[in-house]
Amino acid sequence: MRDSVGGGPLREKCEITPITLREARLFVDRYHRHHKAPQGGLFAIGLSTGNDVIGVVIIGRPVSRHMDDGYTAEVTRLCVLEGNRNACSTLYSASWRAARGMGYRKLITYTLNTEPGTSLKASGWDIVAETGGGSWSREFRPRVDEHPLQGKIKWQVSTDAEKRN
Repeated sequence: MRDSVGGGPLREKCEITPITLREARLFVDRYHRHHKAPQGGLFAIGLSTGNDVIGVVIIGRPVSRHMDDGYTAEVTRLCVLEGNRNACSTLYSASWRAARGMGYRKLITYTLNTEPGTSLKASGWDIVAETGGGSWSREFRPRVDEHPLQGKIKWQVSTDAEKRN
């Protein structure tokens, strides 16, 4: 189908849809560029055009035990099929609305320091820290690193009261 104005393809409208954690994890395992799906999660949100899922976001408890205060949640994975403009921003915004509706006061996520964060900026998130990256492996708890070890940017969106703290 063609757009009558520009002559290009007419895009179907994207729609936020419910999705199970299991379905979201399968989507991430199949399509994410550099990560596997996280082990668990609190909830997931899908983004679809018609019957086709084009993106998912998984929200869980913070990976860092220091951030796990009961009022902070973390976007642990966001995955969108290439070529779907504004899909990431839509999912980040939906994540915050859902988390806030459940009583969370802060939502955090991390991006690689080589990623621009355009979708996060467009969704009203702020950079709050830069991390050095590195391995989760320790002498007493060896791990096999299957993820990028470079530095990360920590992003946050929060209620007004949380921003003052």
